[in-house]
Amino acid sequence: MIKTGAPRTLGRRASEARLRFDTELQETGGGARRRLLVVDDEPAFELSFYCGTCPFLFRRLEGAREKLSLEGVQERLTGALDDPDEGGVIDAFGTLLPQGEYLPLLLSVEPRLVAPGREGDYFSGEQVITWGVDQFWGLPEYPHTPYYRTFETAVHANAHLYEFVVPMVPPTWNDRERVEEYVTLMGQGTVPTAVAISTLDVCEPAAGMPIDHYQHWGLTHFLLDGHHKLEAAATAGRPVHLLSLLALGEGLAGAEDCARLPTLRARPRSDRSDRA
Repeated sequence: MIKTGAPRTLGRRASEARLRFDTELQETGGGARRRLLVVDDEPAFELSFYCGTCPFLFRRLEGAREKLSLEGVQERLTGALDDPDEGGVIDAFGTLLPQGEYLPLLLSVEPRLVAPGREGDYFSGEQVITWGVDQFWGLPEYPHTPYYRTFETAVHANAHLYEFVVPMVPPTWNDRERVEEYVTLMGQGTVPTAVAISTLDVCEPAAGMPIDHYQHWGLTHFLLDGHHKLEAAATAGRPVHLLSLLALGEGLAGAEDCARLPTLRARPRSDRSDRA
């Protein structure tokens, strides 16, 4: 954690914003089917289900096929921001967002790129220990995208915070020359800044479910700007700054949980096996 700002109202009406949170309804009966992050009126990510007892989730859908960088602020983000309000970046990216309350968090992250089903994958690792595999498919949840793991720490004895940075498009779509440019800059000491819209989901399995019953606090940062920076940082083993605009009221977490994030994010990193 570098710095946190005060909650503020940002964004445009849903009909004018490029991103919004939405609920897909059943064709019959009208009940909720999927909780979604929508980009340009197309479902881009399926998010954790509303019940709060289903496994934590972000799953890339067909609508996630475009980055959301803003040319007017790219030069300011080449180097490190030292304050969330520096350079008007929050207001600039607020033009992409749906109207709502956001908590600005300026973080330092050291990303590690993870592929689903491979070493370090949360969905086939920590999540399976708590929920087991999907009862229908007999497989772990599958996010349909590589993603970055950046931080985790204990919330309390029965809860753990996991942090993820999720690209809008897979790293294989990145321009190789731009990634290498950032690798070089980072090697010279530059710490660039990425920007994300974020959610906090607190999920806990129903009573009587598998092995290790505890809450999973999933802090998910969906990248708006910084796809090349995150891949370069993961390649070079270097840090980047991440300006997170946490969408208050859009995740599966109460106001008190969201208010705890700055303190939790300032703790030392510890994985679940470190618990007493």
